[in-house]
Amino acid sequence: MANVSLLQGIELFTGGIRNYITNRPIVVSYEVTLSCNCNCLHCDLGGFIKDEKHITPEEYGDLTQRLKPLAAQISGGEPLLRKDVAAIVKAIKQAGVKYAILVTNGVLLNESNYLQLREAGVDQFSVSLDFPDERHDEFRQRPGLYKRLEQTLPRLAKLGFRDIILNTAITQVNVREILPLAKKAAEWGVDMSYSAYTARRTGNKDYCLNNGEDLEILRHAINELIILKKQGTHLVNPELTLRDTIKFFEQKYMPNCKAGIRFLVVMPDGSLVPCSLQRTKYATREEMLEKFSRTNRCGDCYVAIRSYSEMSFLSHTKNLPRYIRQIVFH
Repeated sequence: MANVSLLQGIELFTGGIRNYITNRPIVVSYEVTLSCNCNCLHCDLGGFIKDEKHITPEEYGDLTQRLKPLAAQISGGEPLLRKDVAAIVKAIKQAGVKYAILVTNGVLLNESNYLQLREAGVDQFSVSLDFPDERHDEFRQRPGLYKRLEQTLPRLAKLGFRDIILNTAITQVNVREILPLAKKAAEWGVDMSYSAYTARRTGNKDYCLNNGEDLEILRHAINELIILKKQGTHLVNPELTLRDTIKFFEQKYMPNCKAGIRFLVVMPDGSLVPCSLQRTKYATREEMLEKFSRTNRCGDCYVAIRSYSEMSFLSHTKNLPRYIRQIVFH
């Protein structure tokens, strides 16, 4: 989590208590478009959708007031393809969201729109990086992307806001790059976060960790990350989620999914789906809870939005950034 003010830290803490007690979602992910200017090998999106139906920034504000999430993720597809993305962020924040995260592949990110989005209310920029070199271009099927990130992100980091995080989906092809990616983040002056690849999106199991050697490499890397984190490396993942990531890959399943309860997704047309991997649409959250969440037994993923929002309240308080814990408890 990027640096936050005293007031924002208190609001995040009290808002978390409120949403747990009232059974409101912790995070809502707004997939503002399914179009994308990359065609990533581990994703089922890619390319441009002609005549895609979009709701307006004002409608995003109305939805946010009804759903009352603590945090919002603005994603896609590629959200920077929406020319009104700053207005969407502003509407969501004005409707009561305390923390807004923009997820981007970085193709269109530059100093101008970075500052514009910060002004609109983005608290954190999550930029995808799968490899610490030009192999990233091949995986994302976007030539020149790594070089662009290498030039852009350190320059934005030097502006001093400490709000950029690299996000890596751990796969069979990059499991050996977990520690080099953390080193690259430190080199660029940004933070680092990891998530777990799931085959549910594409049906492609080639990127799953399928053998003992892969798992042993993962365990070693995660243990090293935990040591680095304790030494002060800017690693966003709580130790608990890192250890649960190992568990997910070992058992290929994570039970007790809270999709629709602790988190959900808003599609570009304003319809609600439980998560980006379960795209049955619902008109209201109440309908989703009744028809999906109440009987949901899926355990096929342990992606970032799930891993954070499903932590127990005690775990959330233990893993608040140190400066927020000091503000609230001392």
